[in-house]
Amino acid sequence: MADRRQQLGRAGEQMAAELLAGQGYQILARNWRSGRSGEIDLVAQDGACLVIVEVRTRRGQSYGSAEESVTPAKQARLAALAEAYCDAAGWTGPRRIDVVAVSFSADGRLLEVRQIENAI
Repeated sequence: MADRRQQLGRAGEQMAAELLAGQGYQILARNWRSGRSGEIDLVAQDGACLVIVEVRTRRGQSYGSAEESVTPAKQARLAALAEAYCDAAGWTGPRRIDVVAVSFSADGRLLEVRQIENAI
């Protein structure tokens, strides 16, 4: 079961990276970890702005939409991870946290890949 969920998550992250690259973003890191604090799905650069990207992938709507799954606790963890990444990378410029929501139908068809800028 976890294998299917991991495959779905990897597919969503790949689609998000392709969406961002297609918009001219430079992908700097994938699955960046900060010890036990957590993981940033994608780190990208949009011009002079560092973009921390949380990718949320859902198959079907039975548990709500992909973007609805970013809880206040997850938002706080992402803000802390963004700070940790900037400290580790020496980044002092502008930054933002985006969410890329990837939605598949229950039978696995891609429905939508949507970027929400400054989501957090």
